[in-house]
This record gives sequence, structure tokens and C-alpha cells, in this order.
Amino acid sequence: MEKTLDGAPLTDADWEALMKASGGLALIRGRWVEADPEKLKAALEHWETIKRSAGEGVSLAEAMRLLSGADIGGGPGGAAVKEWSGLKAGAWLEATLARLRDPGAAGAPPATPGLLAELRPYQKTGVGWLRFMTELGLGACLADDMGLGKTVQVLALLLARKARGRKARPSLLVTPASLLANWRAEILRFAPTLKYRILHPSELSAEEWKPLQKNAGGAAAGYDLVLTTYGLVARLESLRQANWDVVALDEAQAIKNPAARQTRAVKELKCAQRLVLTGTPVENRLGDLWSIFDFLNPGLLGTAGKFGEYVKAAPQDGSGLGGLRALVKPYILRRMKTDKSVISDLPEKTEVKAYCGLAPKQAALYGAAVRELAERVENTEGMERRGLVLAYLTRFKQICNHPSHWLRDGSYAEAESGKFQRLRQLAEEIASRQEKALVFTQFRELTGPLLEFLAGVFGRTGLALHGGTPVKARRGLVDAFQAENGPPFFVLTAKAGGSGLNLTEASHVIHFDRWWNPAVENQATDRAFRIGQKRNVLVHKFVCRGTLEERIDEMIESKSRLADSIIGGSGEKTLTEMNDQDLLKFVALDLGRAAEAQ
Repeated sequence: MEKTLDGAPLTDADWEALMKASGGLALIRGRWVEADPEKLKAALEHWETIKRSAGEGVSLAEAMRLLSGADIGGGPGGAAVKEWSGLKAGAWLEATLARLRDPGAAGAPPATPGLLAELRPYQKTGVGWLRFMTELGLGACLADDMGLGKTVQVLALLLARKARGRKARPSLLVTPASLLANWRAEILRFAPTLKYRILHPSELSAEEWKPLQKNAGGAAAGYDLVLTTYGLVARLESLRQANWDVVALDEAQAIKNPAARQTRAVKELKCAQRLVLTGTPVENRLGDLWSIFDFLNPGLLGTAGKFGEYVKAAPQDGSGLGGLRALVKPYILRRMKTDKSVISDLPEKTEVKAYCGLAPKQAALYGAAVRELAERVENTEGMERRGLVLAYLTRFKQICNHPSHWLRDGSYAEAESGKFQRLRQLAEEIASRQEKALVFTQFRELTGPLLEFLAGVFGRTGLALHGGTPVKARRGLVDAFQAENGPPFFVLTAKAGGSGLNLTEASHVIHFDRWWNPAVENQATDRAFRIGQKRNVLVHKFVCRGTLEERIDEMIESKSRLADSIIGGSGEKTLTEMNDQDLLKFVALDLGRAAEAQ
């Protein structure tokens, strides 16, 4: 810490003159300068306090928080401090930050022993960045767009650590159960010398599994990498008691809810290095980002309460968050498929709205449901009201899909659903071109009717994947679809099939019903729009005119830039919190638009 004027050190006599200044001016070295003794004293005391608490120094994370100016329970405090003092990085820190902010400046890292892959330039940059981050002991978020090869970059990092003799402890990869087979296939393909073990009951006999639950650390002995699931980290204390080298979280948006049991369990894991993989570091709100960073670099973004206060104080349009952006940017590496400087040989992706009318039965059921909601919502409040609204929102979406989806009568007659009629038109065109399609729905119970309906249109059976599909069967379904003469369509639930799968044989993606945020839809779309795709991808988003689906579509459009979406619970009303008038306006049926020709 130094006392300076225009960069030149101040002597004790100069400082004393400033402290005795009256009228806001002091004569220093023959010239008059502005001075406010009280504010100068407050600023000096602030930094003296930090100096005493820091001892011999501050951590790199603390230094970066101070430099960012983000006052999240630990940054520079008070107007006097910001007005009369500032921070400057020293030579080592400045060089380190420059490399973190521009990963490509250091050039490609040395070749990775044991890696059977020709990395693209941006992937080499990613590997070098990961190695640099782990050498510094910093948690890293690899947030590349879906399909840019996050898996192979992580495998290269693990191989590099193995080659450097980092084998005293195995690393742990935590992933959704549906992606275990994916990781195994990628390890066998790109890193066969990496000795791995999958800790999951689907991969072991009952006799093998029972003792491993109590001694996960012992089960990992002799392996370079152990793969398991979020659910098992929460269930098995032995996983949380073991000491790991790198803990990597795939699809890390799984820990976006800090209060969830699996999030709390993951944060108990003991390790030397932390790494997360996610194409959606902010899925709904900035609180998602806080929870991920609470795992990566605990304390960097302060406590959840302090972070919430900081975000809430910022303007609703996201301005005023420059300090936060500066603070987290060095820890996040984000590249987009649409950036031609990153990848130039990926085909185009075109998104179109497939507008659907409502069949008479749909319109009648929808209108009756709106009237019923209007009657019931008047006399409810609190949690009961929220539950009622959520139930009706689901009912409206089911009616828009097909009356039978709500009535559960099993008929699913095509003439009773505008969406099924529109799906036939689209599927017939796809079939005539001998192309393949992915069809996403958020409802597991709809996968069967869609499978049966599309089989009639294509004249061939298709495939389906949902939350009830056994983990062991998923890899086989993907391989079957990816085969040249494989099934022409694949029906998936967005939650179970919307991440981690490589389905590049499809050149059409159909969102039969819509999720509330664009991140989930984009993640599902990118099962087809990813490296390996040779055809242009056409994305069809079904929207029933004149219904809440049209309002949902407008909401998704307004949230397409996630940085400008919901800011840490800062005030945007959720549907369950709308007043009665706004809610009924949101779900109201516009018969004129609903009956428009498709």
C-alpha cells in the first residue's frame, strides 16, 4: 500500500498537509490540490484494516475480487474508498490475469501423451487453459457451447496430469446417469490408457455393488478416474469422505439450486482441483452462477445472501454488473458454435415457428379450463394458490398437445389435435427426403403416443428415450439411431435426452411443446447441431396460436439473452405470483387466433 499523488509517492509531510487541509484544498509541492481529510482518513483506515487481516498477503481469489470492484461482501467498501483510492495489479498478477482473460495468447500446450485425437485449435487452447488453471489451484468452468467437445478437453487434462505423475489420488467425474455410457465410450475412443471405473449399480452385480457403497475410496484405488452420478454422491457418504485429485462436474447446472440435497453433497467432496462442465452456466437466474461458483471457488462471490443483495441492487437491465462480469470472466471459458472464428465447418442452424391451430375439442376444453381457473383462483392464496396455478398451467399445455393427453382416454385421434395434424405434414416432408428427426417433449407419458403416430407416418418404427429408460439401454438407442439405416425418428423427453447425447444423424429437431427457458431448449437442439453434423439443421418450434403457448414463446424470446434474464430473484414475477387479472390474461384463449389457418 502506498500514498501517492499522480503516481508520485507522498512524504509524511505531504500527507500531514493533506490531513490539515481546510476549505477542500491543500498546497502540495507548490500547487493546490483537492483534499478531504475525513474521506482520505476513511480510505486509509479501510486499507490498513485489510492489510492487517491479510497478514502476509491475500489469496488470488481475494485479490481478483478486490480488483474487480464487485462489492460482494468483501470488495472495496464505501464511497470514500472508491473516490480516493484504487487498486493496481503487480507484475506477476497482471501477467497471470492477462493469460486467464486471453487463453489463446500462450499458444498451444504440448502434446498430451495417450490422447488419440487431433484437437481443433480452440480445443488445444481449452486444454492449455485448463492446465494453467489447475496449476494455479483455481476452479475452472469450461462453458463451451454444446457440441464443441468439452469431454475430450477434460480427458486431455486428466491424461496430462497422469503423465506428470499426479497419480497419488484418482479423479472423480460426477455426471447424470444417462451420460455414464457416453463418457465410457469417449474414454475408450480418445483416452484408452486412462484407467477408469464406473461406480453405479447399473454397471456392477449386486455382490460387487454392496461392499463398494461403504468404501468408495477403496474401490477407486489403482484407478485414474472414477465415474459416478449426482444421486450417488448424495447417497454415499464414502464418496464424500474420500480424497480426490480433480473433481469434475458434467452438466453442472445440476447444482444450480444451492438448497438441494445433491448440491450440498457435491460441495462436501474433498479434492485438490475443481472443474465444472456446462453449456448453461446461467440457466434461469444469476443465483445459478453463484451456486456453481460456490463449488468452484468458495467465497469468491460472497455468501448467497450478500450476492443476492448485490444483484438486487443492480438495475433490472443488467447494467451495473460490470464488476461481477470482471470477477467471474477469468474463471469461465466460453466459445460458441456460431462463432466462425471458433469453428468454421459446422453447417447452419435455422429456427422456425410451426404455428398450430386448435381443433374444436381442444378449444372447448381450453376455454372451460380458463373459466374453471378463474373461479377457483379467487378463493385460494399462498402455497395452495401456487399449486393450483401450476396444475392448471400443466393442464393448458396438455390440452394444446392433444385432448387425450389431458383426458387420459388413450384415443389420440389425429383430427382432435392441431399439433398432431401439423406434425403429420412436417413428418411426411421429412420422410419424403429420407431425413431423420428428433422430437422433444417435456411429458414422458406423451412419448408412447408420439412414437405410435410417427411410425404410421414414416412407415417404420422409431425410438424413444425418457426418464424410465434403463441407463444400460441408452447407449444402444443412440448407436441404433446413428446407424446409416437406423430408425428415422427419435422421440425424447427434454430432461432425459436433452443433454450429453450425440445424435448428428438428425437434420430436423422438433420441439413439440415448449420449456420455460431457452437454455433447456437450446441444449436439446444441440443433440443434433454439434461437431460431426454434416447437414444444415432445421429446428421446428410448435406453438398453438391464441393460447398460453404463444405467451410462453414471447417469454422465451425475452429471455434468450440469459445475462439479461431473471437477475437473482430480483423482482420479475413468476406465473404463480401474478395477480389474478394478469394470470388470466396470460392463459386466456384468443379464439380468433386459435382458429387461424395453419
